[in-house]
Amino acid sequence: MKQVIEGRQYETAKLVFLKAVKDLYPEYEVELQNSLNNGSYGEIYNKKCLVILEEKDYEKIHKRMDKLVEENIPVNLITENSDDLKLKAKAIERKDIKLLLENCGWSKIKEVEIGDYRDYFYICPGRSTGIVKDFQIYKYHHGFILKTPMEVYDWKVAPINDTPKISRAFKEGNLWAKIMGISYAGSINRKIFDNKILELILLNETLHNKKIATIADQIIEKKDVKIVTIAGPSSSGKTTFSKKLLLNLKTCGVETLAISLDDYYTGKVNVPVDEDGNKDFETIKALDIELLNENLKSLIEGKKTELPLYNFYTGERKKKTRKAKLPKGGIIIIEGIHGLNDELTKYIPRENKFKIYISCLTQINMDMHNRVHTTDVRKIRRIVRDSISRRTPGEETLSMWHSIRKGEEKWIFPFQEDADEIFNSSLSYELCVLKPFALKELMKVSVDSPEYDEAKKLADLLSCFVTVDQSLIPTNSILKEFIGGSIFYKY
Repeated sequence: MKQVIEGRQYETAKLVFLKAVKDLYPEYEVELQNSLNNGSYGEIYNKKCLVILEEKDYEKIHKRMDKLVEENIPVNLITENSDDLKLKAKAIERKDIKLLLENCGWSKIKEVEIGDYRDYFYICPGRSTGIVKDFQIYKYHHGFILKTPMEVYDWKVAPINDTPKISRAFKEGNLWAKIMGISYAGSINRKIFDNKILELILLNETLHNKKIATIADQIIEKKDVKIVTIAGPSSSGKTTFSKKLLLNLKTCGVETLAISLDDYYTGKVNVPVDEDGNKDFETIKALDIELLNENLKSLIEGKKTELPLYNFYTGERKKKTRKAKLPKGGIIIIEGIHGLNDELTKYIPRENKFKIYISCLTQINMDMHNRVHTTDVRKIRRIVRDSISRRTPGEETLSMWHSIRKGEEKWIFPFQEDADEIFNSSLSYELCVLKPFALKELMKVSVDSPEYDEAKKLADLLSCFVTVDQSLIPTNSILKEFIGGSIFYKY
């Protein structure tokens, strides 16, 4: 229910923002592009030409939004019947909405209205503009960021932080979308109907592989690099990425040694507790940092080193160790939640480290005003993977998501800008493939479950995408990490 409240706050604030822009600048069009800095980044256009507004313009928009919220204007639901919308698709001026209506078998598009402004949503806003309790709208680079309160920030608006590296990664994703000839969900569905989906899949996979090869080249060019750390939030595809990176390094004659941070747990008896009194296995204090750094220094010096092994059944280290030696000119690969945090490798000089941040930075949206949220795609990935590899019901995965996000906000996101390179693991076509697997789990969530509203929201999102058969996906694709059949490991 909390996730629904958060969603309603955002959707209503977004509707108010779009209305305010239309009131003040009727000739302008807003495009909401991606998640950024715990908000939504977007840009404003006039006849497809980018318009860069000034701070004073956004202050003006903010004041107009305040007025609309104060007036508590009712939000009217015109229709949520997709057949009704399809019948009048030709009369709809927005090309992005037309494209989806004409290339989607069944969808949950909702036509809503406040005053004289009408728009299309997938998650219903609140009943009136007055439910918006707080928001921020401010200039960022060539566009703006819109923020609303979030549960992980105790229902406050997240603080403002500059994130230029993440911003560049999203821009790169937008460039990829142009290369692939896609813009919104409707354009992907059109490619499926035109039998062009295989070309799209291969293009996206080639872009992924090319980016990984470029990262490998960057690592090799930095002669002092001895350690590569890889970190990212849940369901980012870290395992497949790591395997592909190792192969790229090997083709350049660089041998690697993989180290698992799991082996450096201090043991369940010594793991600190969180504020709720539960064992906190995600805190960096649960790791034996001193031993890890001793081992890393020894390996870098070319010494034969005894590395620990952890037994998850007993919750303690095994008496048995594994002996390892870093080949001459070799590189140590460390994958784990704390990979970007310098505290993890505090005794290793910065010039000896290359840090990689990987995340599913969604590059496809529903239309100009409705984003496909990055966290929603990661949830869907996780639901599918957990149900296939661990037999975990989707409802259980959804119930864990708050604690997963809480750990990410504390241990991953604050360090993402310290990365030397960012890899976007998003695949433009993935929701089309994940759809049947995810719906199988989402449909099991009963109407009286606390996770029902979130399950319904995700099911409604998936309903807008046409299904693509998993047999078209290459076996070395990151997507195979979630649906099974990966060449890198079995399930």
